Amino acid sequence: MKPADISLLHALGAPTISPDGKHAVVAVTRPDLEADEYRGGLWLVATDGSAEPRRLTRGPRDAAPAYSPDGAWLAFVRGGDGVKPQLYVMPTGGGEPRKVTDQPLGVSEPVWSPDSRRLAFVARVPEEGRYGDGEPDKERPRRITGFHYRWDNLGFVLDRRAHVFVVDPFAEEPSPDQVTEGDFDHGEVAWSPDGSLLAFVAARHDERDTSLANDLWVCAPDGSGLRRVTATDLAVSAPRFTPDGDALCFVGAATGPERRHLVCRNSGLWLVPLAGGPARRLTDEERFHVCEDPYVPTAGGVLVTVENRGARDLLRVPYAGTEPDVVIGGPREVNAVAHAAGVTVAAVADARTPGELVALRDGGETTLTSFGRDLDVLPIEELNGTAPDGYPVHGWIVRPAGEGPHPVLLMIHGGPFTQYGWHVFDEAQVYASAGYAVVMGNPRGSSGYGQAHGRHIIGDVGRLSAIDLLALLDAALATGGLDASRTGVLGGSHGGFMTTWLAAHHGERFKAAISERALNAIDSFHGSSDIGWSFTRDLYGEDPARWVEQSPLTHADKIEIPFLIIHSEHDWRCPVEQAQRLFVKLRLRGVETELLLFPGEGHELSRSGLPSHRAARFEAVLDWWGRHL
Repeated sequence: MKPADISLLHALGAPTISPDGKHAVVAVTRPDLEADEYRGGLWLVATDGSAEPRRLTRGPRDAAPAYSPDGAWLAFVRGGDGVKPQLYVMPTGGGEPRKVTDQPLGVSEPVWSPDSRRLAFVARVPEEGRYGDGEPDKERPRRITGFHYRWDNLGFVLDRRAHVFVVDPFAEEPSPDQVTEGDFDHGEVAWSPDGSLLAFVAARHDERDTSLANDLWVCAPDGSGLRRVTATDLAVSAPRFTPDGDALCFVGAATGPERRHLVCRNSGLWLVPLAGGPARRLTDEERFHVCEDPYVPTAGGVLVTVENRGARDLLRVPYAGTEPDVVIGGPREVNAVAHAAGVTVAAVADARTPGELVALRDGGETTLTSFGRDLDVLPIEELNGTAPDGYPVHGWIVRPAGEGPHPVLLMIHGGPFTQYGWHVFDEAQVYASAGYAVVMGNPRGSSGYGQAHGRHIIGDVGRLSAIDLLALLDAALATGGLDASRTGVLGGSHGGFMTTWLAAHHGERFKAAISERALNAIDSFHGSSDIGWSFTRDLYGEDPARWVEQSPLTHADKIEIPFLIIHSEHDWRCPVEQAQRLFVKLRLRGVETELLLFPGEGHELSRSGLPSHRAARFEAVLDWWGRHL
């Protein structure tokens, strides 16, 4: 796999399934290096595998398909080529898509009413005089009074609040009605089974600008009867009505007594009655970290995905909160699910493909698509080791072809509360194809191994994470075929934090390093990051005096190995000053250091940046390793 082969890496959206369970529709998106855009279309897939998938639309970038409950219509969102995404509908029996909205900042999250006559969606509403045809640098100043005023990869949000709308897509001239009002963000809308209520997520409490808690709300489709359903003590998302309409399921986590603590905590599946009463957690807090991927409440339980040692299992969780059943397990990742008429369709990735549609019916499983058939990927090899305290460490090796000994890259994920897993990871494939054995794993601090595993590192992040990472590297070297004298270390975000930390404290283990979009100085991150005001104290501790010792920048005077820093100019998660401070400190000391700075990109460059920038980044990384390993 070469850098330009990212054009072969497709991404599956959440599938939608026809009411009779016979067909599914899914969005398939790929990077287009020639156009320097992402292209996506909708595909029609027979759920019994009786026909080859057929392309329904050609974009330029179509996403978020939704079957109407009567099966006659398909709604979706179309954007791309500089055009804001708008809502379209098309007949499932054949015909051209019809544009329904013309929102100035685009739309998202289309959801049909149960009678198939209306669509709810979410759209941001700009303040007058902003986000139009004028020059942004000449707009009036923003008055900021709270912490939730901007978001990485999006920008400012306090002057373009997200609201819920309802529209009749069949009117001669569709005119959306705004359902929600006020200086609040609303989103993740859902219809009740009888069509009398809309549910959505919003933080409308007085302390919303200084807390992480939010709530589920319901109202009539015309906005009347607005009421709060939860108790403003959780961070909630993804409301779904139960089939009987008596309760709402949602994904959530407790925010602590100050409502500011979420780091390294498992999200759970919850249930709250509409008639009143406390929310009840249905999944075990220690064992299960529930993903926010699309899930489905069914009559027999809730189909939901959870992380599990690098996998994402599909579970059926009983409404009673008893032990769930595993519906799809094994070394793969279920990323979204849909269900109708006894048929379940899931988007599933594994070590061979970024994702295919899988159907479950009558106790059997059928793979319906082969979107990844043109990919030629190297296998991933599971790795188990032991930390000095006897704790197990878990990860993988992606080896180059041939016997070696191969130079080695220890690659560290961000988060820290996330996981590497069983899927085609473009970075590991590109580096291994270039001749480097890639070692990656989930040390303590990661998700998917129980909440205690994740919370182990709090207050001493660098030192404790390094113990497991080096144990994983030692376990990889012990398998043979790897050259310990030619080892590099790299990572992004928290992985960049740990790269800088390891280069300073264990530099003798590595020949060179690449730190990307990193947090290097906790004190300035606390004020400059979009999440720094809460994340910093939650992960590194309440005492700012301890932040200095925990900051990799503090120890950069110990770094002697060649060091490449990669950052993006518009990164608001780990702002560019984090890279600049490290670059200056290393260069002043005479360390071989380079700063690769990408214009126009945010924190997500390596995952969703311009295709040309993603390819250029890969070329720069391979050039660096070629020079030093």
